[in-house]
Amino acid sequence: MKVLVVNAGSSSLKYQLFDTEKEAVLAKGICERIGIDGRIEHRKGENGEKLKKDIPMPDHSVATKIVVDYLTDPETGVIKSMDEIEAVGHRIVSGGPYFFESVLITDEVMEKLNLCVPFAPLHTPAHLMGIRGCMAVMPKTPQVLVFDTAFHTTIPPKAGTFPISKDIREKYSIRRYGAHGTSHRFVANEMIKILAETKGMKKEDTKIVTCHIGNGASISAVKGGVCLDTSMGFTPLAGIEMGTRCGSIDPSVVTYIMKNEGWTPDQMDDYMNHKCGFLGVTGGFSSDSRDLEKAIAENDPEHKDDAVLATSIMAYQVQKYIGSYAAAMNGLDAVVFTAGMGENNPELRDRACSNMEYFGIEIDKKLNAVSHHQPNIVKLSTDNSKVAVYLIPTNEEYMIASDTEAIVKAL
Repeated sequence: MKVLVVNAGSSSLKYQLFDTEKEAVLAKGICERIGIDGRIEHRKGENGEKLKKDIPMPDHSVATKIVVDYLTDPETGVIKSMDEIEAVGHRIVSGGPYFFESVLITDEVMEKLNLCVPFAPLHTPAHLMGIRGCMAVMPKTPQVLVFDTAFHTTIPPKAGTFPISKDIREKYSIRRYGAHGTSHRFVANEMIKILAETKGMKKEDTKIVTCHIGNGASISAVKGGVCLDTSMGFTPLAGIEMGTRCGSIDPSVVTYIMKNEGWTPDQMDDYMNHKCGFLGVTGGFSSDSRDLEKAIAENDPEHKDDAVLATSIMAYQVQKYIGSYAAAMNGLDAVVFTAGMGENNPELRDRACSNMEYFGIEIDKKLNAVSHHQPNIVKLSTDNSKVAVYLIPTNEEYMIASDTEAIVKAL
């Protein structure tokens, strides 16, 4: 089945066209600056030549039409017509209290998805624009929603319940929803296969910590292939320090700042989501770990100290989650690093895995140092390490395509 996977942002639309039978990416790309001016980057296959072009994109419907044109064009395309696209799968950050698994889009589903906006206010409005754009261009093509929160619906009440009053909790559906679940599910499944091959372990016996660390970051405890806990909470703001997000902090800090600065809830929300994390700790220097690592490596007199502090905070928090999740699972078989920083920042992995002798974690520092910007699974731990440590490139798009295919075939 040929499945178009779409991940829409407020001014962007990432896409991949899958052939699920061949497990192959036929084409991929991104439309950027939608509503501003417009630009597309497109390539055939997984690693084909990247084509770039500025094209007016006033909205997501026009962007989707341009994507279909590129996919069907005799020179840039990989299919003869849009009729070959048998289904569309959409990545959705949060299903809130309404969606617990992937689902076919219907009018009722769209109504419920609108109710999910408060649970991922930075993401869901963009998803809705992307969905409407695809439905306008491909009205007869089955479309499926795949939720990042679905993997986390197995979290037990003791881990998913915030200790606030029951009436408020139930009135506003407040609980731990998590995020990045599609990625955590993919890398956990890959790690389970590795543990079966290398240690003869059964899926139900595995205890894995998956670290999805990018500009947004979350860590999950996966026991027996099932999510037991995750670092993000009611929204994707909680957990460890991120590029511009503060992660979990003392709640009193929020009210203290609001009172002293005279900020509204929206201003405080904007501050915690867009002006904290790496960006905030470094005094506005950068939210990009590459800039921070460069400042450290080059001994930048202006930014090094702040960069060291920001990166040390993240590594320390990753270590704490690994330790706490090992306690929650009563053991630890493997730690997985994935996503932008998890896959491509050796310094982060080195810091996070240092001084972990209690857990028997030992990585090959030389191998770790050269393991970045490559598509392969890499075993980072030494043979003496009691806990396996792996770099596993995530493939959320494959999981979305797989779920979409299963739902559409069942129609």
